[in-house]
Amino acid sequence: MTPTHGNDRPATPVLDRVTLPSDLKSLSDAELRQLADELRAETISAVSVTGGHLGAGLGVVELTVALHAVFDTPRDKIIWDVGHQCYPHKILTGRRDRIRSLRMGGGLSGFTKRAESPYDPFGAGHSSTSISAALGFAMARELGGDPGDAIAVIGDGAMSAGMAYEALNNAGDLGKRLFVILNDNEMSIAPPVGAMSSYLTRLYSEGPFHELKAVAKGAVGFLPPPFQEGARRAKEMLKGMTVGGTLFENLGFSYIGPVDGHDLDQLLPLLRTLKTRAKGPVLIHAVTKKGKGYGPAESAADKGHATGKFDVLTGVQAKAKSNAPSYTAVFADALVDQASRDDRIVAITAAMPDGTGLKKFAQTFPRRCFDVGIAEQHAVTFAAGLAAGGMKPFCTLYSTFLQRGYDQIVHDVAVQNLPVRFAIDRAGLVGQDGPTHAGAYDIAFLANLPGFVVMAAADEAELVDMLATAAAHDSGPIAFRFPRGEGVGVELPEHGRVLEIGKGRIVAPGRGVAILSFGTRLSAVLEAREALAARGITPTVADARFAKPLDRDLILKLAADHEALITIEEGAVGGFGSHVAQLLADEGVFDRGLKFRSMVLPDEFVDQDAPMAMYDTSALNAPHIVAKVLEVLGISEFKGKQA
Repeated sequence: MTPTHGNDRPATPVLDRVTLPSDLKSLSDAELRQLADELRAETISAVSVTGGHLGAGLGVVELTVALHAVFDTPRDKIIWDVGHQCYPHKILTGRRDRIRSLRMGGGLSGFTKRAESPYDPFGAGHSSTSISAALGFAMARELGGDPGDAIAVIGDGAMSAGMAYEALNNAGDLGKRLFVILNDNEMSIAPPVGAMSSYLTRLYSEGPFHELKAVAKGAVGFLPPPFQEGARRAKEMLKGMTVGGTLFENLGFSYIGPVDGHDLDQLLPLLRTLKTRAKGPVLIHAVTKKGKGYGPAESAADKGHATGKFDVLTGVQAKAKSNAPSYTAVFADALVDQASRDDRIVAITAAMPDGTGLKKFAQTFPRRCFDVGIAEQHAVTFAAGLAAGGMKPFCTLYSTFLQRGYDQIVHDVAVQNLPVRFAIDRAGLVGQDGPTHAGAYDIAFLANLPGFVVMAAADEAELVDMLATAAAHDSGPIAFRFPRGEGVGVELPEHGRVLEIGKGRIVAPGRGVAILSFGTRLSAVLEAREALAARGITPTVADARFAKPLDRDLILKLAADHEALITIEEGAVGGFGSHVAQLLADEGVFDRGLKFRSMVLPDEFVDQDAPMAMYDTSALNAPHIVAKVLEVLGISEFKGKQA
């Protein structure tokens, strides 16, 4: 067990000597091995305090140390795919003193971020972008831009996305010096294969680089007899793998591996040799273990992918008491209920069965659930094909990831008017994951498409109804959105009821000003109404339910019966409020003097923080609604003040 200081943080004598990666140059290989152990302990300690992505970082500790020891960052650019694994990198690049502010308001981002450090050359929060970005850096270097090498570190899961292969194909064709490290934490290597890997690495380190391919092709013959059979099995296994060496070599890469991604005795000489001798694109296949070195993460089903704060000794996470089920859990139960009564319902997710709640559906209806990998474009068109084939597909994606399939939404679903059901999780702001994961844009980019129905649930009971509505809607595409986190605690119906398409509801009648809410800001609107009532102001509150088609009758009646109309939504400008304004303008309502305001997310990317704090930053909480009502009514003594 790693010794600790009196404050229970691990003792880190070598790490304490490292402020920037350049400090690694003075360390011996033995000290680098100790540094890796201390870096792992420091990562575990930090994430136990902050929560966050643990397993991915633990799996690349040795690789992180080796890359920073061999290459010259920030002149050389290390591009971490997604960034889940970047915490050890942040500790080594001048941010150790802030590492316990990860994912907090005003603290370090949970991903790489260009504005945060020159050691983060490219930001990411979505997967499979690293090779494209690294190739861009490499070609910029060739054309007289920033000097230095570009190294992409991409996981085997991220390699399931087409974008990664597009970049590999382009890189192989261009033929310029570029390093891609495939961080493979799925493949398990038997001891003979590990021995072959170690032996080949020594050969690579000793021989001229231009002979590597020749050595690799005849490598089995170089091995001691006891290892030759294991090597032949490994070779056959690689031929059958999607990520086998033959594929990469056909794309123009020199393929090296598999190597043990936790063995610095392999990694250091290999990377030093490649740095000195590589001419064209090189792919290094490193086998790692997610959660490496921390038992609770290694034994967890998700290998400690994303955790809350936890006890370091036991791994037990501190979880807040739940007062209501999460929206995702409500969706999962309602979808299983609908599917139990309709065998044409199928579900699609893109590598997020747990996060989207589809794990329960998959357990109940395994033949009707499809995890297509990190491939949102394929997920959408696959769903379109299922719909055209007579099924009722629920394409279940986070809002932020649905963006990646937008062309397919337009071209393959909307143009053909196919009844694909889009269940959009993580709508609105999402807290600690910050701007890369915010579900800010789906209302705007879906509601502008002809034939689309776009809904947003005000609470978890309405979510159940909207799922039933989507299941029953066979005349074209339909989408419903819901946020991350707990519901508001309303009673849930046994079965969802089918809503009339394009019809909202009055929640609380009033006078003077009407507030038309789209989505879960309704609870904040009702809180604001209570505060306003204490001042003698009783707004009418309505739940729009639909951004498309709009409830024309409801909106025009609210406009006719009130002095002012305010819309509110958890989305960017160009969404629900913009459609309402267009309707009012077309009908000439503004000509008759209606006061109109639209409350939307700000026209900027909102940094990570607690969800309530993010909505404070965005001026969408109850006090801001109170202030907006007072402003539009011209009650100047309260203007801009909070309730």
